[in-house]
Amino acid sequence: MTRTARLGRCGVLVLAGLIGTWLGTAAAQAEDAGKADIEALKKSLAKYEDYTAAVRDLYLSTVGCVHYAGEKAAGAMYYPKGAMGIHFVNVPSIGRPLDPMKPNVLIYEPTKKGLKLVGVEWLMPLTPDTKEAPTLFGQKFMGPMEGHYPLIPREFVHYDLHAWLFRDNPNGMFSPTNPNVKCTKADFPMLEKPTKMMPGPM
Repeated sequence: MTRTARLGRCGVLVLAGLIGTWLGTAAAQAEDAGKADIEALKKSLAKYEDYTAAVRDLYLSTVGCVHYAGEKAAGAMYYPKGAMGIHFVNVPSIGRPLDPMKPNVLIYEPTKKGLKLVGVEWLMPLTPDTKEAPTLFGQKFMGPMEGHYPLIPREFVHYDLHAWLFRDNPNGMFSPTNPNVKCTKADFPMLEKPTKMMPGPM
């Protein structure tokens, strides 16, 4: 190998190393930024640990404690076995531009001591103007799907994203269900079937 070739090869290796370092640094910075955003969100929602504060801000309860058996069905969304809990929905916010600091839904788990805030959810209706599935925090929304009947009309075709901010989830923070959340203390437990998927940008 000639001296020029050796120098060229060394230059390529150095450049590859620099690019790898830059990419690694950029990924770490993005991850840190994501963590910072999540922590800011959790802090902003702390007041809703008292569900009456949520009601005063127009987050209204759907009453039923939703959980899934983990079954799979053709043409339907897959929900790992676990619960979604009791949803408190801010109806006036549905259909407005997504706000990462203001989820459309607060999720509570019924416990012996009352309702405990465990997670949140964003909802985005499917409209003729929808070109692609929405994303927040680097996460793609699930859907489009029918509304979760009987609590939500089937005609409400939408995308959604869950985030388990206040309860660890072995399936991941953004999994739709959480096996650590239970409906056993609920007055109205609701075992739901997988929700039907609908045509639209995926």
